[in-house]
This record gives sequence, structure tokens and C-alpha cells, in this order.
Amino acid sequence: MKKIIILSVVLCSSLFLFAKEKGKSNTGAEFDIAAIIWPAYQNEPRWKELGIFGDKVGEWQNVYEAKPKFKGHNEPRKSLWGYVMDDDPNEMARQIDAALASGINVFIYDWYWYEGKPFLENALNNGFLKAKNCQRMKFFLMWANHDVNYLWNNKIAKKEVNPPLFSAKVSLKDFKKVLVPRFIEYFKKANHYKIDDKPVFSIYHFPTFLNGVGGEANGKEAIAYLDSECKKAGFKGVYLIVFGRLDSDVKVASIKNDKKAAMDYYGVSALTTYNWNYGTWNEIQKGNLTYMKWFAMAQKMWDKLHRETQGNFFPNATVGWDTNSRYPANVLDPRVDGSNPKDFEKALRAIKEWSLKNSKGPRLITINSWNEWTEGSYLMPDEEFGYGYLNAIWNVFKDDSK
Repeated sequence: MKKIIILSVVLCSSLFLFAKEKGKSNTGAEFDIAAIIWPAYQNEPRWKELGIFGDKVGEWQNVYEAKPKFKGHNEPRKSLWGYVMDDDPNEMARQIDAALASGINVFIYDWYWYEGKPFLENALNNGFLKAKNCQRMKFFLMWANHDVNYLWNNKIAKKEVNPPLFSAKVSLKDFKKVLVPRFIEYFKKANHYKIDDKPVFSIYHFPTFLNGVGGEANGKEAIAYLDSECKKAGFKGVYLIVFGRLDSDVKVASIKNDKKAAMDYYGVSALTTYNWNYGTWNEIQKGNLTYMKWFAMAQKMWDKLHRETQGNFFPNATVGWDTNSRYPANVLDPRVDGSNPKDFEKALRAIKEWSLKNSKGPRLITINSWNEWTEGSYLMPDEEFGYGYLNAIWNVFKDDSK
């Protein structure tokens, strides 16, 4: 009789665990740590169209041309690995190894499409996907669909431009006929990141997406089409993540200001944020934010976004914020002071604890960023902190990585 009782308990426990595992990703890890990659450190041919980066090393030029703008300002920032190229598969093999060694198991690639042509895509195609060890690392795309202005030109970055230098608009026709087939080819890669057997895809700026395809109805149709094409390709659909805004862009009266209703309307699976600027931007502009104060503000947003999305929210960890290397020497852009690996580790521990308590699906944590050198938000080792940020991730997640 005792054996039967014990067996019953085991079976019940197994069923409970099975239920808890709904929403798993394809990594096998308890936590998926996904670092965003800004693929601008390469000799992209279209830099010439923008008239910048004649040194042929991409935005590294902004990094090493930067000057300190106040006493103690850490400029120019210096990489321990040098001015390495994103489209070099041997270099990316090293970066993959370093990321995996710290506990990062997913790269989120910023992906761009401007006026009928790709932009910065060689970092993914020729660098990451041709690295000999790329199958060890999962990846997915974040369609960084923002217009291009003078942001990357460190001589005139604050200058307004209208129309934009590159427009991010994509028509519904081009989305279906040009972009979706391109996305599907990435989804078919064996190391593409999936949740619930659905390839993960993300959109950075939802208002631009809606505007580009012709409005809300077309946006809904576009996402439905992407989902149906994923099913035709043998997947269960698409797992769509939106970075930041959603409900405020919807005009449909019944769902305006209702994030979950807006998500359901469009077919969005989850929300996250690109960095901690979400909900804190006005305070940053006042110029009085320290790193831990910034983190405390971002931390309050997690519960709000978790509640508004009914649990379909992934938290973000951000390394820092200082974009002064992108601006002229006489322009001091507002920044967040005091970023350091020790406090970053504190933030990661709080995020891990929050995720354990609140996550209803895969425990995905996005990190800004692997290499946003000109935004002061990078995990790659530098002369100031060495491998401090990568070690912070390892210290927090070493028991959970796979």
C-alpha cells in the first residue's frame, strides 16, 4: 500500500512539474540571459551614404575620437580586445566563448532594413553565423526600425533632419514579400531561439511599424501573415516580443490604454524594454540620476508592466547610459552616473529574484548591452573594469546556466 501511495505522489508531482514547464525555451537553461548586440563595428558599405566612419572600422571611430567632457569622464573608452570587427567570424567565435562562459546563452541582434536594402546585416551573416562555435549560442532578431538621423555623426549629432537620412518605413506589401521570407530563413537556423516551439522575433519601435505598413489594421494583418508563414514553415507560429510601447499607439477605443488587450489584438506574445530609459527618460534629461537611483525607478516599472501585460513581460538589465561619444565636443548630453559591476550585480540579483517570483513562462532576461560602447552600456571587457560585468553575470547565474 505504501508503494502505491508513494507512486501516486510521484505522479502528481510530475504532472505539477510538467505544468510548470509550459512556456519553455529551446536552451535547456533555467534562465535565458540574452544580450543585445549593436552590429555597427564593421565597414558597412552604407556608411558612405551617411558620410561617416571613413576609417573603415564603423562606430569604433566615435569611440576612439571621444574626448572627456568633465573631470573624471571615462572617455575615450578602451576595449581590452581592441577595435574588433563584428563581421569577422574568428573574432565572433571568441566573443561567443566569452559570453557563454559568463552565463549568456542568447544574442539579440539589432536588425535593420532601410529603403529596400539591409543595413549592418553582415555582422550576423558573416560574423556570428559563420563563427565555428555559433551553434552553441542561440540568437534572434530585434528589428530596430527607427529612422536614421545624424545620431552617429559626432560632428553634428544634435542637428535636426527632416526627412530622415534613412526611413524605416516598410509597406505591408514589402513586409510580406520581402521581409517575411528573410525572417523565415533566420528562423530555420538550428540555433535560432524559440519559445513554445515558436521562433522568437522582436520589434523595437511599434509606432513606426504601424505607420510603415499603413495603420493598425495592416499591422494586425502583417503579424498574422508572419505567424501563418511560420506555421507553413513547420513552426507553431511566431513568438513576437515588442520592446516598450504598445497600448498608447492603439486608437481602437475598446483597447486603448490596455496593454494586454492590445497584445491580443495584434498577436504580440510579450513585452520587454530595450533599457532602463523606459519610464525614466524625463529624469535622465534633468541630469540628476545615479545608477542605483535609475535602477530603483526601473525596478518599479517591472511590477507595473507585469500587471498590465498579465504576466507576459520580461525584465531588462542595463549596464549604463552615457552617449557623449556620439556628440560634438561642446555638447554635454545627459547621462546616468556611477555605473559599475558591483551595482550591476546587485541589480541582476534583484532581477533574478523577481523573475523567480513572477515569471509564468520562460525566464528570459534581456541585457543592454553586449557592445553599446557609444551609449556607455556594454558587457565587453574594457580598461576601466576589465571583465567585471561578465563576472557579475557569472556570479549571479552560475548555478543556472547550461
